[in-house]
Amino acid sequence: MSSIPITPPPPPAFFQSLSERFGKRCRRDERQLKMFSKDWSYHSSQPPFVVVAPETEAEVQFILALCNQYKVPIIPSGSRTSLEGQVLPVHSGLCLNMENMDKIISIHSEDLDVVVQPGISFRELNRALKKHSLWFPLDAGPNATIGGMVSTNASGTKAVRYGPMRDNVLNLKAILVDGTVVRTAQRARKTSAGYDLTHLLIGSEGTLALVTEVTLRVRRIPAHITAALCSFETVKSAANVVMEMIQMDFTIGMVEFLDELMIKATNMHFSTNFEEKPTLYFEFSAGTLSQAKEQEQIARDLCTKYGGSDFQFKFEEKEREDLWKIRKAALMASKELKPDAEVWTTDVCVPISRLAECIVKTKEDIAKSFLPAPIVGHVGDGSIHVFIQVDTSNPAELAEAKRINSRMIDRAIKMEGTCTGEHGVGIGKRSYLESELGPGALVVMRRLKDLFDPNGILNPGKILFDDPPKLKANL
Repeated sequence: MSSIPITPPPPPAFFQSLSERFGKRCRRDERQLKMFSKDWSYHSSQPPFVVVAPETEAEVQFILALCNQYKVPIIPSGSRTSLEGQVLPVHSGLCLNMENMDKIISIHSEDLDVVVQPGISFRELNRALKKHSLWFPLDAGPNATIGGMVSTNASGTKAVRYGPMRDNVLNLKAILVDGTVVRTAQRARKTSAGYDLTHLLIGSEGTLALVTEVTLRVRRIPAHITAALCSFETVKSAANVVMEMIQMDFTIGMVEFLDELMIKATNMHFSTNFEEKPTLYFEFSAGTLSQAKEQEQIARDLCTKYGGSDFQFKFEEKEREDLWKIRKAALMASKELKPDAEVWTTDVCVPISRLAECIVKTKEDIAKSFLPAPIVGHVGDGSIHVFIQVDTSNPAELAEAKRINSRMIDRAIKMEGTCTGEHGVGIGKRSYLESELGPGALVVMRRLKDLFDPNGILNPGKILFDDPPKLKANL
């Protein structure tokens, strides 16, 4: 259990009000409380007092008003796949289970947008959109919900073309802690009307307001999707291909990096025989077959220029899927290197001109470690992840994983990068924000937090520390 102080339990009247309003959707059984005290991160937590599953905006308003009255922390939760502890009730409180708010409200095919509730996953959304020949391209974690993706400004493998979540959200509907319902914009593709509340709330991890509705940009499904795979002798050679491809304004749907250790784990997992070298996986989309073939030639020429080998280009869907699986299943495949270990997934992002240097120096750190830690990345936009294989119950291994992670973050910040490209701040990255942004930015963030949430009940302990005496002295 965490040593973080637990919030005093609310009085029986609090639970009675919830039980009368929500019935069986209000849960206090041990199994449910334990389930909502965990996510995919290594961070510790307290069990919540109660888990409630609202179905409507009015029910979320009711819960907010009750929690505000009794000063009970409220922690929004989706699929609980967060990697930095965003959904953990670190001080206990009420977990807001958004799984029932998973409806598609409307699809506007002509305008290429869709309005959804936050509990729907991007995969469920795409299954529904496919009937309309539409597609929401961002792909975060396997079960990620739209609300969770909004909360961390998630991106994933296709951000090199489509950008992170902030570039794909037209507006939000959110409820403030006092129950006020706010719509941040209309459905127009652009606006200059007032403060940009949409982008203020994206990435705020439920610390400023609770999102109940999201309007997303969607795309037509491309006529032709192709994939390529190529191995290189060095990380620098692979990075040079990426940089030159980006500078050519070449239409890339995806460009993913896997180091030689990750390819080794993949071969072990799938019984394949890919060359165990730094490798790039590409995906392209085109309107015509001739455009697709032109893309192939450009990619092939660039890879050849930088010493690429074993170049494979696939047009057919089944063949593409066979290539894509080596990156898609990388997290699970990495466990072949240390069976029964947990995977600590790191997350930094650097300017692509510093990409090779960041990867090489990180590999030098890993080479001195006793923990296996393959590297992958959405390198088209400079994102790098290390899959550290660690037994979190072993203090020495946990300390070593923290060392690798900390050095990687410090390195990225010194390279004018960020401590988190897509996983968010949560609990794990709070201590790096001042180094990355400076004290002035944190003062502004604290003022915003205090303005939106004067009682400090909205997902406390995330992004900002709960009691920052140095910052409060500056306010």
